[in-house]
Amino acid sequence: MRTSLNVPGEVLDSFDETWTAEGLESRSRAVREAMTEYIERHTELEGIDGDAVAAVAFDYEHTLVIGELHTVQHEFEDVIGTTHYLHHGEWCLETIYCTGPADRIRRLVYRIRDFDAVGRANVLFVQPVE
Repeated sequence: MRTSLNVPGEVLDSFDETWTAEGLESRSRAVREAMTEYIERHTELEGIDGDAVAAVAFDYEHTLVIGELHTVQHEFEDVIGTTHYLHHGEWCLETIYCTGPADRIRRLVYRIRDFDAVGRANVLFVQPVE
């Protein structure tokens, strides 16, 4: 199936450099692989049930969102064990380590992703808790 996308030039340039350096045969192949990884990552997030251990890593523009992020973290203190924070100019990188119900951790991830000032938010479920 053919499709078309609007992608900023600098993103496309970086994408092309990456798949070319990795030796993939075409941009189409690289896009299919990227889409598959995206689906797997989001499907995994939806597919975890019961208690889980997770790390949520995200970057954000400090001055635009720090107050709201702190509010969200207080709302989810029942699953947040600890955080690690790196400040770099106006941008920050933070990792939140969680233990508890997977659906509660999932809601935390969605709340973090909902902020415009958050660039990326990735979650890694380390293991289901048994």
